Amino acid sequence: MIGMIWFVVYLVTFVASLYALIEAIRTPAEAFAIMDKQTKKLWVTLTGVATGLSALAVFLNIAIFILLCLVATLIFLLDVRPAVKGVGGGRNEGPYGPW
Repeated sequence: MIGMIWFVVYLVTFVASLYALIEAIRTPAEAFAIMDKQTKKLWVTLTGVATGLSALAVFLNIAIFILLCLVATLIFLLDVRPAVKGVGGGRNEGPYGPW
């Protein structure tokens, strides 16, 4: 039972970090500089490492640094992504503004 709970934690961390990595790659580099949120290179690296380590936890049951992966992913998704989301991307723009 406890093993299954940890597996779900690993899986959720992997999916969230993969989503964060994709969003970090899709966001323009100048958006990070404009919003003063470090650099795109740093966030792509952090979310990439978090994705790799959490994949190890899911597929090989090697859960080293899983909490650090979760922290890096949550910081990106809850702080950085909302700040840089509307800057310079031009996506999600309708005729009357963002939607």
